Amino acid sequence: MLANFLEKSKPINFIVYFGLFFCFFMITIFSNLLTGNFTWLKALENTSFLGLFLIVFFFYNFIVSKNKLTFDHSYAFFLFILTSILFIPKLLAVNTLITLIIYLLFLRKIYSLRSHKKVIQKLFDSGFWLGILFILNPFSLIFLILIYTSILLRKKVSFHTLLTPIIGFISPLIIYFAYLFWYDSGEEFKQLFIFNNINSVFIYAKDTTLWIFGTVLLLTISSIFLKSPKALSVNNSFKKSWIILILNSIIAVVFALMISNKNGSEIVFLMIPASIIIANGFEVIEKMIVKNILSGLLLIGTILTFFLVII
Repeated sequence: MLANFLEKSKPINFIVYFGLFFCFFMITIFSNLLTGNFTWLKALENTSFLGLFLIVFFFYNFIVSKNKLTFDHSYAFFLFILTSILFIPKLLAVNTLITLIIYLLFLRKIYSLRSHKKVIQKLFDSGFWLGILFILNPFSLIFLILIYTSILLRKKVSFHTLLTPIIGFISPLIIYFAYLFWYDSGEEFKQLFIFNNINSVFIYAKDTTLWIFGTVLLLTISSIFLKSPKALSVNNSFKKSWIILILNSIIAVVFALMISNKNGSEIVFLMIPASIIIANGFEVIEKMIVKNILSGLLLIGTILTFFLVII
């Protein structure tokens, strides 16, 4: 059964999941090629997209496994793959995938603070990656909350730890400003600090994004209620990671609602912490038949939504 397969965390599992994603990726690509003129440039561009997706999946799995955010199973990766399948058409842009990779590099440093090794370096790196995110999307500044919450939760509060993320944050901004100043484009730098009007969330109602967003939120909230009593009852490293995951999800929701140029791809920013939370919710469920039904419904729902609505 499906749940028995998901209960394992072996290389074959991840090969199967990526194979599943690859099938839907190729269907999307061929569908796009049929509606437009084929060129070798487009074929090369699509190959680069697949390579970027591979990097996204690698960093996602690294964050989950390295920081022990779930037990030894593959529910989180499975859920993230399903969401990625639903958003393939919206993610087929170099800027979007690069932004997603930088976001994962930022989260990698945040969750790695569970270790006491190289704390100052990790805080500088987290600020540095957030600075690059800010250049790409100024509304990402809200994730600064996540850095300082992590510092407080990990009890690493000092003058150096509070100042280091700021130094890391302004470092890419200085480089970016110098680059624009050299080409006499200083006005572009000022635009980073002018937050545009926020588009209505009802833009998501134009397609299936609103339903996917709602389903993810419902599953996330349900999993939080299921897992929190157990996770918060023990004073260990996972307790702090669990609080950071919840805060990460809340900030990602706010970010998705705030940004000006909504197209649905920003929901994936929520799905990174949400898939880990939902996977922890699956851990609490004891009956395998329930796990089989839920995971089966999610898989079937993804396939039906993809073919009936997205393609």
